[in-house]
Amino acid sequence: MTHPNDSTEIFANVFTHEADALAAAQQIAEYAKDGAVVRDQQRIYPLELLQQFSACGLGSITIPKALGGAGFSFQTLAEVFRLISASDPSLGQIPQNHFGIVQFILGEGSATQQQQLLQAVVAGKRFGNGGPEKNSRHTRDVQAQIEETNTGLVLNGEKFYSTGALFADILVVAANYQERPVMAFIPLPASGVEIIDDWSGIGQRTTASGTVRLRNVQLNPEWIIAQPSPDKPTLRGAVSQLIQAAIDAGIAQGAFDEALAFIHSSSRPWIEAAVARNADDPYLLADVGRLSTELTAANALLVRAAKILDRSDPLALTAQVCAEASIAVAEAKILTTEVALRTSEKLLEWGGSRATLLKHGLDRHWRNARTHTLHDPLRWKQHAVGDYYLNHTLPARHAWI
Repeated sequence: MTHPNDSTEIFANVFTHEADALAAAQQIAEYAKDGAVVRDQQRIYPLELLQQFSACGLGSITIPKALGGAGFSFQTLAEVFRLISASDPSLGQIPQNHFGIVQFILGEGSATQQQQLLQAVVAGKRFGNGGPEKNSRHTRDVQAQIEETNTGLVLNGEKFYSTGALFADILVVAANYQERPVMAFIPLPASGVEIIDDWSGIGQRTTASGTVRLRNVQLNPEWIIAQPSPDKPTLRGAVSQLIQAAIDAGIAQGAFDEALAFIHSSSRPWIEAAVARNADDPYLLADVGRLSTELTAANALLVRAAKILDRSDPLALTAQVCAEASIAVAEAKILTTEVALRTSEKLLEWGGSRATLLKHGLDRHWRNARTHTLHDPLRWKQHAVGDYYLNHTLPARHAWI
């Protein structure tokens, strides 16, 4: 498969003001609204929008200024993803792992690795995900192996749920090396790397979250970073989950905004409501009020979680600090999940039968919400929150909490 970035050179901007980054995200979100239905229905990649995302400098906003990035807050990062995902959550999800990888490099990479890899991001390059595997026992069970050969280190394995890989400049693969879990960074295109868009999920249709096959891929040993031990304090999981929550909050906002517009433009009142407009149905008004309140609460918890992350000193992380961040993000993720699902379903209920017509494409909101919120089980977040407050048990340290 031809790599989408083969002939594309990006010379990225670096933001100096957070307000400018938010304005750029809002502009991309506005552009993304046009064609969102068609892209979803026909599985058309948002390539131009993704290039704009990188070229304008949004890909480097969490890289510290000392390494050439913008050094912006997690509040800004969450808001960027919320704004874009309200228009097209597939576009929002594609760079999600990119930022998780940036956080991983900052926490685990050597000074040289940080300089080389993050400078590439500042220049406009994107990371793609090669972590999960489809046929393993669970998400953290990795079968991909790095072996030493006469020609150097080679990687073999197969990945799935590889969001962003097809559009990436550098593929980041979880593998085992000398019986240790590591992350290998592979510039694309690369011999032995086959990226296949066989993603057939009902939602998030244009993320290309499919298969990556790795056959005797030659690796640069200087671009292999060991994963931290399970007991090392790290913010990687909290940062990753903050972005996931922001995507869900964006899905909810997009569904809510489109619901209000559809009620006014295309729906009609129920016969027993005795009103001229559906917007005056007293039960519908109450429904809208309840969901608006839930959405406001979810967004408030998202901001609170980002603020807690922002006040965490990356040079003085403790188990308690990381636990507090993870629990705050989990609380936000619980509400953003619930409101995304409820709003996208209520949109169809409020609009009536005509809201299901293919031409409107309103079903995409529920499909996107249902698909994206399956990334990790809500019940385990609720369990972690309850165990933390009741028994003072710190949550596990991994990318899903």
